Amino acid sequence: MAAALRKILTFGSMLLPYGVHELKRRLNNRHKFSADVAKSLAENRQLAGLHAGQRCFILGNGPSVKGLDLSRLQGENVITVSNGYLHSDFDKFQSRYHCLPQITYGLMTPEDVIRWFNEMHSHLGGQQLFLSSTEAELVRKHNLFAGRTVRYLVLGESFDERTSEDIVDISQPVPRVESVPVMALMIAMYLGFNEIILLGVDHDRFLSSTYQYAFDLKVQKGKDFTVTADGVLTRGRHDEFQQLARLWRQYRAISNIAKANGIRIFNSTPGGALDEFERRPFQTWFEG
Repeated sequence: MAAALRKILTFGSMLLPYGVHELKRRLNNRHKFSADVAKSLAENRQLAGLHAGQRCFILGNGPSVKGLDLSRLQGENVITVSNGYLHSDFDKFQSRYHCLPQITYGLMTPEDVIRWFNEMHSHLGGQQLFLSSTEAELVRKHNLFAGRTVRYLVLGESFDERTSEDIVDISQPVPRVESVPVMALMIAMYLGFNEIILLGVDHDRFLSSTYQYAFDLKVQKGKDFTVTADGVLTRGRHDEFQQLARLWRQYRAISNIAKANGIRIFNSTPGGALDEFERRPFQTWFEG
């Protein structure tokens, strides 16, 4: 019985670490929860084309960002991700949107997530927040992000099974992601941005065997099961390359969608390994 319940509530490769009684309760409430998520998805339709013809910056958390003057992003449309509110100069440029994909529970417990979300809420300004629907009940139950617009994406499909080159419709279930910048790219394209610039999207930990950030983590420090407390990778090359292959296929799919819809994506990350998008130095966006 327990195994069957756990199978039902498995989301992709993520298993929510709840006991059998809690799983039963969640199954009994599934219709209500689904209705709430459906309502949230329907509300995402009002975002379609909201920023048509504009540009935006997607700011990742890679250490390459340390060499950039992020204060130059003031007045720009910026999408930050995960712990991005810890960037230096964050208070100066204040992103417009902030997003976080599905959470892998394990070292990160529901109690940790509550503390993380409270930290996030205290640092963010008026940003709209995008979360995975897997965290919707936790947010509702503990009244998290009070007064903030929180939107949800149902991350359940696979890019490998998606053949359409239409812009991904975030008012419907969308492909799950291997890394949060992919989620941010889907959101940016749906919002209508036709020029999207990536910053701090390094993806080069397979070269250095370490995973570092542009800042010091707070609540989330030591909660990533794929690295040690010092940021050294814990899994071997085989598993790392499997994940990277999925990630690069997702970026290739995003690139193809962008080209088919007249959207230009640039990688202005200093260094890094991502090679699916045209490179352009960060400073060129502020010249002339």
